[in-house]
Amino acid sequence: MDIKNIDDKILYTDDCATMRDTVTAAVRAGINLRGADLVGANLGGADLRGAELSRANMSISNLRDANLVGANLGGANLSRADLSNADLRDAEMIGANLIGADLSDANLRGAYLRRATLSGANLRGANLRRANLGDAELFDANLSGANLSRAYLRKANLGSADLSGANLSRANLGSANLRDAVGIS
Repeated sequence: MDIKNIDDKILYTDDCATMRDTVTAAVRAGINLRGADLVGANLGGADLRGAELSRANMSISNLRDANLVGANLGGANLSRADLSNADLRDAEMIGANLIGADLSDANLRGAYLRRATLSGANLRGANLRRANLGDAELFDANLSGANLSRAYLRKANLGSADLSGANLSRANLGSANLRDAVGIS
């Protein structure tokens, strides 16, 4: 099976039966998957620790329960992807597109999401402790029950976001837009 980039250039090839196994093998081999075209890929439960997936297109992909600890997803397109219960601790996601993504119960502790777009994303119950969401776009995001303690949200747009039951203890909300946000007291 081949992993190609958006220009149809082959980044990696092997004889694995599934895209999940192919991507896992590429990551284990240390292959740079920058710009990979993985639209709609079923990568649920895959071990992608430390993967180089910057600028990859993984929109509408299944990454449920995937291990992406320390992965580089900077500038990646993860719009409408299922990342529920994924482990994204310390992942680099600067400028990533996560519009409408499902990150419910995901572990994003220490993740770097500066300037990421998470409009309409579901982050219900997510762990964002010490995550950097500076200048992030979180308009209409569901952050109910999320742990945002010590998160950096300076200049983030949380307009119309649902923060019901979210833990914001010691979070930096300097200059953040909280207009029409729900659950802020």
